[in-house]
Parts: sequence; structure tokens; C-alpha cells
Amino acid sequence: MIHNVHERELPVDAATPGALLDELLDPDRTIWPVNRWPMIAMDRPLGVGARGGHGPIRYDCTAYEPGRLVEFTFSPKMALKGTHTLEVLPGPRPGTAIVRHTVAGRTVGTMRLLWPLVIRWMHDALLEDLLDRVAVAVGHPPARPARWSPWVRLCHRLFERKYGARV
Repeated sequence: MIHNVHERELPVDAATPGALLDELLDPDRTIWPVNRWPMIAMDRPLGVGARGGHGPIRYDCTAYEPGRLVEFTFSPKMALKGTHTLEVLPGPRPGTAIVRHTVAGRTVGTMRLLWPLVIRWMHDALLEDLLDRVAVAVGHPPARPARWSPWVRLCHRLFERKYGARV
């Protein structure tokens, strides 16, 4: 079973990063780290039923609450069965928000090996890059921006060669 969570508390009300969530598919305004990873792309505007993904990862939007939550379910063809959700929640103190990404699922076939050795590390790096972009977009850049490990840098280079583009 996989339960992988990344979150960032921000000193802004939830509506501020919530508005950014709604621009996820806009390449000019997105919080998606397009400078390092392939853009998330869907076959229609963000909403239930939209299909797409990023790089080799395919999924469908199965829940969408504007300004609050977007849930994607991995394509049945993927060797990862489950969801990944990006949500904005009220923070623990007034005037704060939590931006959280959760992957919940199980691996099958080759993903049983790929997740712990490669995919998890790439996923973690992408999510920390995304959370840094959210923080910058709301005017509170991180004191220490995320840094890729040597392993992530190597995997990223190998995937770029295989897929011919940023992964």
C-alpha cells in the first residue's frame, strides 16, 4: 500500500492558494513546476471526466471542488491503482492554509519495484517543486527551496532520454 503525503502550511487564507489550484492546467499561470517537469495536460478543462496526465503518468479527474480539491484516479492501464489528490484546507490558525497532495493506492506488476526505487523519489521531488511554486505565488517563498538528491537528478536525466522530454 502507498500513502504518500506532501503538505505546506502557508500564512495566507485558503482562498489564495485555492485560486491557484483552479489554474492548474494553464501553462502561463500554473503552480505546476513546468520549468522542470512536463506540463500536466488534460483533454478538456479541469473537471470531473477530464483525462490526461503528465509524462508517462495517465489519470482521470474523478473529483473537483473549485478552490478546494482536485482528485485524479490513475488510468486502469497504469500499474498503480488508486488516486492522487491536491487539496487546499484551512490551516491550524486563523489566516493560514494547508496545501496537501496525497497519493493513496497500491502497486501491481513492475510498479512494485519501480515505485520504491524510482517513481517515489521522482514524485517527491515534483511535489516539493510544486509546493515551492505555490509558496512563491502567494508571496511567501520558502526559506530553503527544495533540492533534488543526486539519485533524482540521475533518474530525471535517464527519463528525459527515454521519453525525449522533461519527465
